[in-house]
Amino acid sequence: MAQRLDSAGLTFRQDYFGDPAGWAALVCLLRDIFGIDIGPLQQLGGPDPTSMPFGWFDAEGELAANISAFALPFVLNGRIVHAAGLQSGAVRPPWRGRGLCRDVTVKALDWCERQGFEAVILYTDKPSLYEAYGFHAIPLHRYEGAAPDPSSSAARARPLLPTNAEDLALLQALLKGRSPVSTSLAVTVNAAMFLINTQLDPDVRISFLEDKQAVIAWKIDEAGRFSLLDVVAAEMPSLAAILGGLEIVPASVEVLFRHDKLGWEGVPQSLESGTRLMLRGLGDATPDFPAMLSPMAEF
Repeated sequence: MAQRLDSAGLTFRQDYFGDPAGWAALVCLLRDIFGIDIGPLQQLGGPDPTSMPFGWFDAEGELAANISAFALPFVLNGRIVHAAGLQSGAVRPPWRGRGLCRDVTVKALDWCERQGFEAVILYTDKPSLYEAYGFHAIPLHRYEGAAPDPSSSAARARPLLPTNAEDLALLQALLKGRSPVSTSLAVTVNAAMFLINTQLDPDVRISFLEDKQAVIAWKIDEAGRFSLLDVVAAEMPSLAAILGGLEIVPASVEVLFRHDKLGWEGVPQSLESGTRLMLRGLGDATPDFPAMLSPMAEF
């Protein structure tokens, strides 16, 4: 039997990102529950304009429960899937066990259906919570292998700071005109998530290859392993060109998205993470290969 909704003392709202108090309440909720601060997103262009939040607010304006839906089209086997994403699902401890999570999730999924989305995806560390709504987990794999010889003809990259106004304008323009990083599996639009993820992970480096008009999101660890997280460009540069522009010769490489446009082959390795990617819809038209979406698209 479905859990009965007990919303006593609360008021339901949706579409409140245009209200500064509503946005501030979501920022506070995610900071309190997950320890992440999405507040800087307002200085990076604001939340995704397609976002539709659903939440229950208490009498003081504090957000007790929330989930947000937004358009997240992605490429699957060469076809663009008209999909939505769900994010920011959270309930404050004092309000748990009252059916609020189920209520906002059902409302969000109903909205997605009315909008005509053919699939919905989300990331969660509690996959069993969403299986009841028709979601199933997709195993994720990173790709690992030897580094190619860096291209000697590549022009030197320069670092980008999204908090710098000129760099932010460049990033926003390139994000608007980007092509998917893969023809088999990749999001097509993720500007807001890319930008906020540059602030959430202090280890992520953002570099600009001017001759390729490409932005590279990357890391390198103490052992010399180069991690490629995302590439924002109208035309994908090769991995050799990326390494040449960054002027690094790594001990090894891992790519955290499908790598069919990089001119490089890696071996799929199961991604060890508590967070799972879940999909609802599409029937049998789901990835039948080692799958991975860029971490810069995580939400």
